[in-house]
Amino acid sequence: MRRFALLLVCALGLVVASECTAQIPIIQKKKPVDKSTDATNTVEPDKQLYDKAMNDIKHGRHEVGRLGLQTLINTYPDSEYLAKAKLAIADSYFKQGGSSNITLAINGYKDFIVFFPFLPEAAYAQMQVAMANYNEMPKADRDATHTKAAEEEFQTFLLKYPKDPLAPEAEQHLREVQEVLAEGQFRVAYYYYVKGDRRAAAGRLMPLVHRYPLYSKSDTALWMLGDIFEKSERKDLAGSYYAQIVKNYPLSIHDADAKTKLKDFGMPVPQPDPKALAWMTAEQNTPRPKETLAHRGIGMLHNAPDVHAAAAHGLPNMEPDNDDTGGDILRGGNHSQIAGGGSGTTAVVDVVKPGDAPPAGTAPNGTASEDVNSTTGGDAAGAAPAAAGTAAAGADAPPAAADGTAAAAGTAGAAGATPAAGATPAATGAVAGGAAASDGSSSSTDTAKDDNTQATSADSTQNQSQKESSSKKKGLKKFLPW
Repeated sequence: MRRFALLLVCALGLVVASECTAQIPIIQKKKPVDKSTDATNTVEPDKQLYDKAMNDIKHGRHEVGRLGLQTLINTYPDSEYLAKAKLAIADSYFKQGGSSNITLAINGYKDFIVFFPFLPEAAYAQMQVAMANYNEMPKADRDATHTKAAEEEFQTFLLKYPKDPLAPEAEQHLREVQEVLAEGQFRVAYYYYVKGDRRAAAGRLMPLVHRYPLYSKSDTALWMLGDIFEKSERKDLAGSYYAQIVKNYPLSIHDADAKTKLKDFGMPVPQPDPKALAWMTAEQNTPRPKETLAHRGIGMLHNAPDVHAAAAHGLPNMEPDNDDTGGDILRGGNHSQIAGGGSGTTAVVDVVKPGDAPPAGTAPNGTASEDVNSTTGGDAAGAAPAAAGTAAAGADAPPAAADGTAAAAGTAGAAGATPAAGATPAATGAVAGGAAASDGSSSSTDTAKDDNTQATSADSTQNQSQKESSSKKKGLKKFLPW
């Protein structure tokens, strides 16, 4: 019995000892690895640099990653990863964000386009340049530098890569950018409209409706223009803007009122354009987020503009922006041209200086009068010949001198209209003749003068024209009656 108990105790001790030894890990010494046969040694060193740098950028170590990529570019200028490294550096700045980094990213993308214009990634780089400005775009009532740059870059992308897979996205972003630009102009115009400064309001609404037809408030801008010219007793111009509402915005809230205005003016009511009707129907059927009071309150805390009302259909304006869409344009020949892009309105205002021959329509007291030729729609080109002809038929020409001096009949042409599209050669000659005879020095005997005399005369004529152009702004009369 004692032996059996002793054997049992020994068996239990062996079992416990075996479990304890099983829990103790067996430490074995690793065999040394022969690095000469490692697979990583067969990879090119530029590939190693590129992979390591991309891994650093992926994990947020942008500075370290860019340093590795720059080392790759400087050390291996003929590497196949050179283009990828340049693009990755620009992407790193873009992802890191910040005003300075965005500027460096834009420069990096543009350098990539210059050095590698035929690679497929060039379209992506151009899109990133536009998106960098798009992301920095502020609200409509603030500085529009990035907004205008985004519009230009998106237009460049669509013109250079119209069949790229990113083209639909770029087109929609361009609509949103132009919505913000138009909203900024509309707010300024509305301020002057409510204030009662009709001239300032019209000067901003005219280029707006011409350049941004997809703007969500274009119909309201046209209605404001019609109201401005109606109050100014220019029903012909007001009717043209009302007609544009009926034709191009048939589903507008101002459509019925515009038709009533045209009937009161005795003007024909145009039929709605089928394409415009289909476009407005598609816009109304497009789902849009509802703008609640909470949304407006939160939007005030963000710097980004609200583009929920931007158009989702239609081709955006692909023409580059310029400063000649409206406003006063000083021309040669003692006159100013006021162009309004919205309806093709062109007005020529004559400016008469003391002692000059008055043009046609001048008041008896010698004061300058307005010579306004307004056209609507596609008749803008036909207005220039009439304006030039009016100026050419101005004051009576004095008799020719006995020595063959050129008659001063061109003086009226000097104060007339600059030949525009469709101007007759006679009108052009009148302007040239007026400039030559304005000082009375042009005669048939000028051919006998030497080169030095001709050069002196040309310099004096140029100086005189510069003095006249500097004094035009002071005596310039506006074509609008207010």
